[in-house]
Amino acid sequence: MTVKGRQGKDKKGDGGALPDRDQILAFLRDHPGKAGKREIARAFGVKSADRIALKRMLREMADEGLIEGRRKTINRAGKRAGHLAPVEELEITGRDPDGDLIAVPTDWDEASHGAPPVITIVPAASRRAMRAPVAGVGDRVMVRLREIADEAGGFRHEGRVVRVLDRQPRTVLGVFEPQPGGGGIVHSVDKKNRRELLVAPGDAGEAEDGDLVSVEVKRGTRLGPPRAIVRDTVGDMKSEKAVSLIAILAHGIPLEFAPEVLAEADAARPADLAGRTDLRALPLITIDPHDAKDHDDAVHAAPDADPENEGGFIITVAIADVASYVTPGSALDRSARDRGNSAYFPDRVVPMLPEALSADLCSLKVGVDRPVLVAELKINRTGRMLKHRFLRALIRIAANLSYEQAQGAIDGTADADAAPFTEPVLRPLWDAYRAVAHARDQREPLELDIPERKLILDERGHVERVLVPERLDSHKLIEAFMILANVAAAETLEKRRTPLLYRVHDSPSPEKLAALADFLATIDMKLPKSGVLLPRHFNAILKRAAETEHERLVNEVVLRSQAQAEYAAENFGHFGLNLRRYAHFTSPIRRYADLIVHRALIRALKLGDDGLTDGEIAKLDEIAAHISATERRAMAAERETVDRLTAHFLADRIGARFEGRITGVTRSGLFIRLENTGADGFVPAATIGNDYYRYEEAGRRMVGERSGEAFTLGDPVTVKLVEAVPLAGALRFEIVSEGKYVGKTSPGRRPGRPSGRGRKRPADRIKKRR
Repeated sequence: MTVKGRQGKDKKGDGGALPDRDQILAFLRDHPGKAGKREIARAFGVKSADRIALKRMLREMADEGLIEGRRKTINRAGKRAGHLAPVEELEITGRDPDGDLIAVPTDWDEASHGAPPVITIVPAASRRAMRAPVAGVGDRVMVRLREIADEAGGFRHEGRVVRVLDRQPRTVLGVFEPQPGGGGIVHSVDKKNRRELLVAPGDAGEAEDGDLVSVEVKRGTRLGPPRAIVRDTVGDMKSEKAVSLIAILAHGIPLEFAPEVLAEADAARPADLAGRTDLRALPLITIDPHDAKDHDDAVHAAPDADPENEGGFIITVAIADVASYVTPGSALDRSARDRGNSAYFPDRVVPMLPEALSADLCSLKVGVDRPVLVAELKINRTGRMLKHRFLRALIRIAANLSYEQAQGAIDGTADADAAPFTEPVLRPLWDAYRAVAHARDQREPLELDIPERKLILDERGHVERVLVPERLDSHKLIEAFMILANVAAAETLEKRRTPLLYRVHDSPSPEKLAALADFLATIDMKLPKSGVLLPRHFNAILKRAAETEHERLVNEVVLRSQAQAEYAAENFGHFGLNLRRYAHFTSPIRRYADLIVHRALIRALKLGDDGLTDGEIAKLDEIAAHISATERRAMAAERETVDRLTAHFLADRIGARFEGRITGVTRSGLFIRLENTGADGFVPAATIGNDYYRYEEAGRRMVGERSGEAFTLGDPVTVKLVEAVPLAGALRFEIVSEGKYVGKTSPGRRPGRPSGRGRKRPADRIKKRR
């Protein structure tokens, strides 16, 4: 049996490997109406252990409209020249006046059938579809279509995206270098697609040497470099904040606020305080990073006076009442929804709300009356939450403390700012925290130990040093209280049957669990073979690996086996926290999801007329998909900025040696993370050693064919820096230490470098090149 691959070449079923979607579609094209799951499995040699994964893939393809029927067929029924099939490949070309995406078919013959139909893209209708990548202008997508009758007696088309096939940005960001005689070269800043684009004289616009420019790539010829036209000069690479600007622009993160948004923010006045519960006498404090520019949450704890709750506490969590300033449908609201969240970079913050709100009216400042939404939480002596209530209140903050100040006061080294609050405020907070921490330990959430590094920049915006901040009890206290408040918000809204946005985290997929099990087997560890896996099962693995040579590696691999947390209008729990229901309530200044939850509480509890609207409820799925995408966008931009800053930091140390660890193994090479700086780089397979290196997926390692020298995920290595490209954030290393030997050649004796002459390259091996 032969099957058509992506490039149309015949290739045999590979004897047990699970086929990808393109191979399945090609097989169905060759066998229309004749193939079911059994025939597909037989054709590709899928073994019984993998048939569950195949069944799941076929079900997902059916859900996405790619195939249909028990005898699987490609869903192209009714496709005729000049007509649309139920599922079509489209290119998203823009937005209509209502802001909805619009698209056209990619294979429409305009010469024969006239202008292509314009299809309106509608939001996802199910959790499975909603969790797919969010499409944008310029993307090529698969869309399930339907015809809608219009008022003129004809019809129009609308569709739902079932798969993003390709993301093709219309523009490229790069740094302009002028050339003698005019024009110049643009050096792309894309880490994964580094290239040089030729700009002809007259196409450079106002670009000058070193400018960050946005260019449109022109369709070129087969010979010579690709050509481009400078469309916009977007920044000066000599400026202090140029590095983060690259990521901000590359990911389309809105940087400036529209005039109407700023006007609304500037015109905002303190919210109406009538009818609010007066809590100004309660000594609430904020505990934040020492360099925080805004303070949106405050806490207080006191022993519960209820004799039936001896040893219990009343915890108060007060959150800035952003909903009283940002109302549904306003310019501020539309802007906040578009941004989705604030984006944090080592050298700047791109806020969700203008500073007039985020750093002033909505910031909880000492001695200033502020409107808040309060979660009042009653816990017993073991930390179990007995009841809770929400109210709109008026507070006056007693102190703005840093994590270090609060911790120092508890540890006996209080400074002048913290000392007055040590006994009356901080001690009860810590007492309540101990109870909450006990309940958390009983719940057994996932306990990963992944150190986070922080870049410290100098006045020029360059890396001065890299720190691993100490994890203090003050950090854990605030995190624990915020989680309690988030759970209370979700429980309240469910009880009131009010729609909301959940923060959800799915359990690991069967494919990832299978990969994790394969890896653990290589270090003589294993997952439970049956039953539902819970966080405590992963914790047992982490505990077994603790204080062994595999500790960091196992933490990394377990982390990679987990799903990504996201937002959803449908609840399916939070696996990592081991919670049945969870929502984000505590940061409406920087997360739109929290603002939605605030509005939902206001609506459910009748706390005002500025609650969640029916229109917002109807779009919760769409909002969830959008803000999940903006969160991923911000994380990617921050990660790329850190890569660029660290590459710049190391650029003058070419040839230097560093201690590092292997964090990824692929057929193309090894990913390395340096111990001291946390910088990430790559070792191409061709430079690993003097041997053919075979990639062993199950063992997550590269193994020399003759020497048996192995480089495995998690191994410590010594590397030499051979290239640094700060603009792209790319580092290239060479391995200078020996690997571990799993066979043929004894340690300390590397084989000579093969000449490469007269030898065929094995299909599944990486050949060493000079």
